[in-house]
This record gives sequence, C-alpha cells and structure tokens, in this order.
Amino acid sequence: MRSAPTILHLDMDAFYASVEQASKPSLRGKAVVVGGLGPRGVVATASYEARVFGVHSAMPMGQARRLAPNAAYLVPRFALYRSISEQVMTLLRELSPLVEPLSLDEAFVDLEAGGTAWDERSARLVGTKLRADIRAVTGLTGSVGLAASKMLAKIASEQAKPDGLVVIEPGTERTMLEPMPVRTLPGVGPATGDHLRRAGIHTVGEIAEAGEDELVRLLGKAHGHALFAMALARDERPVVAERETKSVSVEDTYDVDIHDRVRVGTEVQRLADRCVRRLRGAGLSGRTIVLKVRRYDFSTLTRSETLRGPTDDPAVVREAAARLLDSVDTTGGVRLLGVGVSGLADYTQEDLFAQAAGAGVGEETPEAEEQAEEKAVTHQEAPAERRWSAGHDVRHAEFGHGWVQGSGLGRVTVRFETPESGPGRVKTFRVDDPALESADPLPLVSTPPGAGQPAQASGPPDTRTP
Repeated sequence: MRSAPTILHLDMDAFYASVEQASKPSLRGKAVVVGGLGPRGVVATASYEARVFGVHSAMPMGQARRLAPNAAYLVPRFALYRSISEQVMTLLRELSPLVEPLSLDEAFVDLEAGGTAWDERSARLVGTKLRADIRAVTGLTGSVGLAASKMLAKIASEQAKPDGLVVIEPGTERTMLEPMPVRTLPGVGPATGDHLRRAGIHTVGEIAEAGEDELVRLLGKAHGHALFAMALARDERPVVAERETKSVSVEDTYDVDIHDRVRVGTEVQRLADRCVRRLRGAGLSGRTIVLKVRRYDFSTLTRSETLRGPTDDPAVVREAAARLLDSVDTTGGVRLLGVGVSGLADYTQEDLFAQAAGAGVGEETPEAEEQAEEKAVTHQEAPAERRWSAGHDVRHAEFGHGWVQGSGLGRVTVRFETPESGPGRVKTFRVDDPALESADPLPLVSTPPGAGQPAQASGPPDTRTP
C-alpha cells in the first residue's frame, strides 16, 4: 500500500436519476426512479429523494411503486448516459493515464502515475478541482474518495456521498475501519455477513481479532485470507487502465411467460444476433456459446457449447444457441432468455472451423441497436403503434422540446421544458399526432468550459475527513 492517498475513486451521485433531474426542471428536488417499468422491471437508480422512502437499486419496480407511489418513474436513456459518462472519463484521463472505469458512473484513478498528486495536500486539491470541473462540464455532482489503496478509496467515496470529498490519510486506516460493519468490506454480501454475524463477528475490527485461521475455517481458504487482509487495510491491487472483457452477453426478461416453443426459438435467434453485434462492435470473437433460460418457477438453467475456434459469425452463434435450446425443457413457460459468448479473442477463425452456413445478419443502424438495448431494460414488447417511453425526449411542431410524462389509451402526455427553461407546461396529444416526434436529448450544460479552461470551484470545498 502507498504512503500517500493518491488513489482516487469517483462515484457519480445517483447518476441516471441525477441526469433526469438535470434535464427536467420540474423533477428537481423530487423523487425520481429510473428503470424497467414493466411488471418485472427493476430499479436501475433512485434519486436521493426517492431513497428516503426506501427505494434502492435492483429493487423490483412494483415494490418501488408501493413505497413511493408519487415518484416519477422513467425509462433509462442509455445513449445520453453514455455521452455524459464519456465527458466525465475525459476529465479523469486528463489527470492520469491509469484510469480504471468500473461502470458508466464509477472509476478509479492513479494520481501518482499521472504526476498530478504525490501527497495528502496535492491529492485533496485534485479531488476538489475534479468535482468542480464535473459540475461545470455536466451540471452533475460526484463524490470523491482518496486513499492509499483502491479498497479504502472506494470506502471513502461512499462516506463522501452525496457531493462530497473524503480523504483517508495513511496511518489512520485501521482506526477508521475497526468500528465499521463487516458489510463495508468488498465481497461481504448478505450471505457472508449473516455467516459472520452467527459467529459473533459484526465489525471489521472483530474480523481482525478473530484471526486468519478462524476466518479460513468459517469462510474457506481464499475468502478467509482475503477478508483478513482487508480487515487489516491491506490492498495491493493496482489501478488497471484496460480491464479485459471476459464475455459478451445479452438477455431479456418478459412481462408474460413465453409458452410457445417456436416463439422461444425466435427470441433466442434474436438474442444471438444482438450478442454478435456487441461482439463485433468490441472487435472480438469467441469460442464458447452460452444459453441462459429462467423458467416459470424461477429455476435458471445454463447450457454452453465450445466451438473448435473463435467466431463472430452470426449464423454460427445462432445455430449453436439453437442446439443448446434443444436440450432445455421449456414446458411451463419461460420468463428470461439470454445468449452470451465467452472464451474471447481478438481474431476469428474463418471458414476452416465454420460450423454453420447461410446468410449473415443484416447490418443495423446504431439507433436500432439502442432500441434493442432499451427493450431489454424495459422488459416490454413494442406495440404496433408508436411507443412513447416515459421520460424520453420529444419535439412538437408548435410547442417545441419536451419529454413524455406518460402514455396510454391512445394518448400521450408531454411536459414541455428544457434543462435551462424552468418547469414547463403539460399537454396531452393523440399517440399518432403527426406534429409530435421523437427527439434527441438536449445538452445538460449549454456552454461547457473550453479545452484548457477548467472550471473554478466556487465556495469552500466539502472535504469531510473521517
């Protein structure tokens, strides 16, 4: 572990929900829940106002609606989230060549490798300026943790939430960790936490007191050794700029169980094609085709087939997925299907090892792929008429830019406002109104600072220290 807090962990605050609030003035300061709105949808992100009611990520959407019936429920806009994430990652890469993204809204940065921080004071200044630059460029807030290791930096950013900065100074780690609950440590989930609790271990300090041998006896060799090291604040993992992709996969959950075997087969073929598009988009190929089936009774089956060589041929993946489906009993209905490819390589074995013949899948536009992603999250089948997803952008020939508040019974309700307009008025139209059309999202910040002109922090920085 380092002698200075030069590992930075950034976590954007309630990212998806914060983007929606920033783009929709009428939702600022209100409960917002983003996720799949179908009966089997789940919460992707909840605003802090919604969390007061107990709503949290990965919660079934039906449960969220019961807890917060008056919240705004919106379908994700992944293209917008990705574009804003890239703005944030660009700011991070200006600090260091070693940036390890964990998701769209979270990343580690090795400040020492970039020569931007070398002690507690310089690291704190970098963290303060980064938060100001993120706000200036995106209009959003992020929480920053600084420590001598990745584990501690992540813990610090959790303590900093929302919209804060926490520095864990070297030499204080054990004292800071000891009173914390065991679930604070990475890899300690509900099951491990309950196992430790039954053994009388409730805090990180009690993990250290129990000793390595006892932890190995309770949790097994690998987990016991790792947990003991973390309790002693030991973490030597480096920040890795390029994280190796181990697999590429797609899956859909269905509002109504699929009973028709032909329909199940058609869905598997569609998923195989989507998986190949992602595989090709990443410049990869793979040898192992994986089929995932969750049946009506929640039992989940996984089948795989390893080819003789890597492929990115959609016909090969479709045919392998179909063979795997033949070995699965779908009697009673299917609620989820997935297709994945693992054993990845950055080359393909051409005709020598081809296992299927036939025409390849037709090329699709990026917009078509985005719609496929949205469908996977919302868990809904698209009706024949135009779909107006809650929260998505529209434009009306007379009233201008707005967003969909809701739709049904042949009507769509739109609130007309922009990120800089203030709360706007609401109007309702027929779903087939020719004056209403889908639109691209507007920038959250109209005039972000130019390159070489970083934003200045305003007011005293929030630099909470544990």
